[in-house]
Amino acid sequence: EVQLVESGGGLVQPGGSLRLSCAASGFTFGSADMSWVRQAPGKGPEWVSTISGGGVTYYADSVKGRFTISRDNAKLMLYLQMNSLKPEDTAVYYCTTQVGIISYKGQGTQVTVSS
Repeated sequence: EVQLVESGGGLVQPGGSLRLSCAASGFTFGSADMSWVRQAPGKGPEWVSTISGGGVTYYADSVKGRFTISRDNAKLMLYLQMNSLKPEDTAVYYCTTQVGIISYKGQGTQVTVSS
């Protein structure tokens, strides 16, 4: 059974930092492309970043230079380091992957950027 469990969200002031984590299990993590997707209140899902099984990274323009995606294949963990946070980064952040033709995501972790 594929499981993705996010953690690390919270309330942070503008300009602050957070590190999100995603614990994965139930699939071959080391070769899987992994992504972070976020959804703000009243809006649709927005892709944030992807890291390939080979470690190549991709970022949405809105977070490029501020967010860093990484993975620890030995620990089956995915991370998102978020710096210089802005109020518009407020959203529920989801860890996602695709196994075969099925897409999976975790329960999400809330990030709120506010003074």
